[in-house]
Amino acid sequence: MIFNPHDYQKHCIDKVIEMPALALWLDMGLGKTVIVLTAINELKYNRLQVHKVLVVAPKKVAEATWQVEAKKWDHLRLLRFSAVMGTAKQRERALAVAADVYVMGRDNVDWLVQYYRNDWPFDMVVLDESSSFKNPQSKRFKRMKAVRPHIHRMVELTGTPSPQGLIDLWAQIFLLDGGQRLGRTLGSFRDNYFLPDKRNAERVFTYKPRGGAEQTVKELLSDICISMKAEDYLSLPEKMENDIPVVLDPAADKAYTRLERDMLLMVEEEMVTAGTAGVLSNKLLQLCNGALYDDEGQAHEIHKCKLEAFLELVESLCGQHALVFYAYRHDRDRILQALGKRANVRCLEGPQDAEDWNAGKVEILLAHPASCAYGLNLQEGGRHVIWFGLCWSLELTQQANARLYRQGQKMPVIVHRLIVQGGRDQDVVAALESKDDVQESLLQSLKARIAAVKGGRR
Repeated sequence: MIFNPHDYQKHCIDKVIEMPALALWLDMGLGKTVIVLTAINELKYNRLQVHKVLVVAPKKVAEATWQVEAKKWDHLRLLRFSAVMGTAKQRERALAVAADVYVMGRDNVDWLVQYYRNDWPFDMVVLDESSSFKNPQSKRFKRMKAVRPHIHRMVELTGTPSPQGLIDLWAQIFLLDGGQRLGRTLGSFRDNYFLPDKRNAERVFTYKPRGGAEQTVKELLSDICISMKAEDYLSLPEKMENDIPVVLDPAADKAYTRLERDMLLMVEEEMVTAGTAGVLSNKLLQLCNGALYDDEGQAHEIHKCKLEAFLELVESLCGQHALVFYAYRHDRDRILQALGKRANVRCLEGPQDAEDWNAGKVEILLAHPASCAYGLNLQEGGRHVIWFGLCWSLELTQQANARLYRQGQKMPVIVHRLIVQGGRDQDVVAALESKDDVQESLLQSLKARIAAVKGGRR
């Protein structure tokens, strides 16, 4: 696909190329990943200014998102990737691979710095979701700070740089400029720009900004940070899709392969009917989501891969409200369990739930697409739709998205789809994009799967 960047994307690409340290505080949907990859490609292959690039990201993002994004665009075809994931031995092998971009989960920063010690090889580092480095007491911040002198280019990406307030900025900016703008210590930053807020006789629990502090900090950071909101650059209300690739871990992938092979080969290709296609697709989609019903209707969890990707996505929203569509009861139950005692999580069961959502009282609203696809106005409660479990029906999908993407919505709507790579999820996406009849899509995609399995391929 040919990349034709918007003007704001051209501006950001130029800044990444021009500046050795830069924060891109861009809303979801504005294309942070392709912006940075385009700049990396230019710096690596046309200007010869970078040698090895390290991308540090949330785990599920590190597994596939950057690689999948690069494959979409013709101009990025030269970039070579290595995913530094798995056990220590697997990570070591990945680091030994000849590549341009090494993508690693943020929880392994401590291990990576200790692994290389004084022989740090990455001259450019990209911190995807840099707000995860906001705590100056964390190991990942301290380790990155230790190797910062060996890094010639640093790019930080996030849509929410200060989720808990202005004070979250200090550690992130320190990794860019070494303390030039906000001070060399968190204490000096607090003293200059904050006043004690909640406290007891001995301890201060929270701080509040001094009068004018926010404007002063913005001015100090204006040359090193680019902040853009989707509503400033997209027509309103705009609807964008954010496809999140999910990679199954080895055990889950083995379970999926076995189920797919055994079930598909139970039927002959010429005997596949809508009934059998529906049953098989249901089982495979259940397994993509992480659990299976047995013959007694009991759910058994097989893996947490999609659930982990979902939790990372919710974390990246930093409190922005989301309407979450699930496909099966076990999806709903596992999501609720994973969110734990998180406040303001609700299942859509009646008018009061919809009213509370629109009033801003619900952060995560779980719903089945068939139960709320028609007649509900939910546009006042949020702008993020998350598809945990995908739906074959184009009409149902469009109607479900229209609960937020409709008249009266004042913000761009972002539709996030969690898609298991190499699984039935991708067949659903292809069917939705082709706008085929549901039954025909089921039959054709299943026949293609049978042919692949008979040929020994997934």
